[in-house]
Amino acid sequence: MADLSSSGTPPSVAFARDILQRLGEAGQPPDRGVELVNVGNERTLRVLDEAYLAPIAETGQGSAFKLVQAHYGGGKTHFLLCVRERAWRRDFAVALVGLSPHDCPFDDPLKVWQAVAREVALRPDDAEAPPIRGIEALLERVLAPRLKQEGPSLHRALGQTLRRASSDMPALGVAIRVWLKAVDEGDLDREQLAMAWLRGASVTIQEVRPLGIRELPARHNGLRLLRAFAEVLRALEVSGLLLCFDELDRNLSLTARRRRAVADNLRQLVDLCGRGSLPGLVCLYAVPPEFMRSVVAEYPALQQRLEAPAPLSRRSPQSAVIDLERSELPPEVVLQRIGDRILQLFSRAHGVRFDQRLQKANLEVLAREITSASFDTAHRRAFVKAAVDLFFRQREDQCALDVEQVRELAGEGGQLLVFPGRQAAAPDPFDDF
Repeated sequence: MADLSSSGTPPSVAFARDILQRLGEAGQPPDRGVELVNVGNERTLRVLDEAYLAPIAETGQGSAFKLVQAHYGGGKTHFLLCVRERAWRRDFAVALVGLSPHDCPFDDPLKVWQAVAREVALRPDDAEAPPIRGIEALLERVLAPRLKQEGPSLHRALGQTLRRASSDMPALGVAIRVWLKAVDEGDLDREQLAMAWLRGASVTIQEVRPLGIRELPARHNGLRLLRAFAEVLRALEVSGLLLCFDELDRNLSLTARRRRAVADNLRQLVDLCGRGSLPGLVCLYAVPPEFMRSVVAEYPALQQRLEAPAPLSRRSPQSAVIDLERSELPPEVVLQRIGDRILQLFSRAHGVRFDQRLQKANLEVLAREITSASFDTAHRRAFVKAAVDLFFRQREDQCALDVEQVRELAGEGGQLLVFPGRQAAAPDPFDDF
């Protein structure tokens, strides 16, 4: 039987049901508990943990940039969620940000900062609880216990610490000090104004100048603000900062000018990590292979920085590219093992005593059917939906699947709804399993 928890404690019934619902409805990875259904990338995760997360947590030194590559549906979001769990175990702050040309384009550093400030989170105390996101919640969790213990003396000590840590963007340190003092004194207006600045919201320099803040978050200083934030977190005794950028839309929809701006911002980020100018930062940028053709290939300065003899592995931990298309296991084996994880989750969630040998045989033929009809890793979403459906059908009357049942399940796993008056849409490629 598959181990359903890295800690050895089985998930609660309610948590197992929540995971199954997300897998069965959309074939998407769960926000928490992703490691319960993770298969096939453990070596890569171990390299990231041992070569980057652990040393940064121990010393506060070092930084890294990695480009994560896979087709739509190939497991990019799933992989980022797995890295997030490992970073949380090292006491990193993590922001998983979805990029899109309209809502959060990477060519606009201000919007990137706003997204990071909105999504950043520390590890929840409860392994099954969703994270409490946002820079305000993070600062409260880090500073509230110290304020309670140290009292007003904290403001003086923190002022010196933040002044040094935020030298790239002094206004960041000032905004945090103003916010904390306002919280301590119960000054709601100053608290909200300082937090609006920290979130990158629309405030004017006239509003914040009386607080001692001399600069506003803007497009031209967004990357500088990210750099200062990483240093501030280290100064506040957070192990490090993991930024996971997940492309949710095709960069082909961007103009050539905007694609060049994306590439230039990426080049700056790669250089900052390479020079060690962002201590405590690990940045993962997840893209489909077409990104390499439509953006990287058009910008030689970025292409040269990302080129490497081989993708990241234990032998090449320094490589800048993580290629999820190169699975550590054959595709059919990966699906079978994912199916085994889902089988154990279903047993836990619904109290069903399955015939393990029979159901593993069913999963084997289902995996074979789905992989034979697909030439890329996007078959994972179809498989997990079909596997959940299989166990709902089998819980009352267990039997070996015949050819027609296998084809029906495989077809329904990837089936698209066609609404009246509309053609079938392409599968949603943006929430990778």
